[in-house]
Amino acid sequence: MKKLLALALTGIMVLSLAGCTGEAAAPAADSGAAPAPAGESAEAPAADDAAGAGGLDDLIAAAQEEGELIVYGFCEEDYLAAACEHFEELYGIKVQYQRLSTGEVQSKIEEENGNPSGDVWFGGTTDPYNVATAEGLLEPYEAQNASHLIGDMYRDKDGNWYGIYKGILGFMVNRDELERMNIEAPADWQDLLDPKYKGLIWLSNYNTAGTAKLVVNTMIQKYGHDEGIQYLVDLDKNIEVYTKSGSGPSKNVGTGECVVGIGFLHDGITQIEDNGYGNIDLIIPSSGTSFEIGATAIFKGCKHPNAAKLWVEYALSPECVELAAQNGSYQFLVLDNAEQSAIASEFGLDPNNVMDYDFEDAKENTTKYVEEVMEALGSAADDRFQTE
Repeated sequence: MKKLLALALTGIMVLSLAGCTGEAAAPAADSGAAPAPAGESAEAPAADDAAGAGGLDDLIAAAQEEGELIVYGFCEEDYLAAACEHFEELYGIKVQYQRLSTGEVQSKIEEENGNPSGDVWFGGTTDPYNVATAEGLLEPYEAQNASHLIGDMYRDKDGNWYGIYKGILGFMVNRDELERMNIEAPADWQDLLDPKYKGLIWLSNYNTAGTAKLVVNTMIQKYGHDEGIQYLVDLDKNIEVYTKSGSGPSKNVGTGECVVGIGFLHDGITQIEDNGYGNIDLIIPSSGTSFEIGATAIFKGCKHPNAAKLWVEYALSPECVELAAQNGSYQFLVLDNAEQSAIASEFGLDPNNVMDYDFEDAKENTTKYVEEVMEALGSAADDRFQTE
């Protein structure tokens, strides 16, 4: 299914709350046996030295005593379910999960204000994580397995969140539809402003999707504050739909309902590899692009704090992140002890060929920038903005 990419290389709701129900989950209640700790299983993540392993064993015991974990996840449903099921299988801790957009998670924990209904956040770009960090809604935790992150940029310096993957922002286009309309594919951000793309472009909702928040920050960092906001106002003239979720545009490119989708290119790979849409081309903007760090974090005041800490250790392990490619999620991994799937590389995507994204500016200003963009759009912010 692999197709040549159109590349320019100068830079690069809610589902019902559901319990994970793998057949090999927790031991039977009448067995009297506790699940094996990490050090006794080839599958369970373990610390690198004896002292660390002892600490992790203590954490496992405390988490098992709590017996439950509630996960709010943004990654795709198959990966989220597989990760939750595997965690439950390893530790005998009942896991419930709910898939939400990162913006929805941010709004939910802001409303709950220190008394969250969930325990951990899993997946989705870090811009909303940084907003939640600035608002004091995440619980710092110094994870042992964070020693395997490939760089300091893949974690919050105070341990409020940790990166688990990296995704490149770009364009996904329906090659057949563009050929039918005799329109060339866009090669760069400025191309998207051309009137020939009017009604052909899909983006996600700035209020609900972390992907769209990244687009806002990218344009402001790329062009400057006023020029970046004006770019998004001009782009709006060509937007047909703003989807609730950041992966929404990618899911409609193969069918031709969306001709040009803005989002993470690994979502496009999923549509090509798993859903058979060989008519999709992936484009890295020629003047440069940005990237997401998909993360995990603990909600401050959560009901199951030890299970939440154990989840973070698990999320920072090969046992968890390698489940992504096995379940249709083809991001680049950021752990030095995890095996990267070859599929993303086969599409010619270079995870290092991206702009120097200012995470501190995003942490301090994302909320303000989104408000400014929506205010600038004014009456243009209409029913194209999906919230369901």
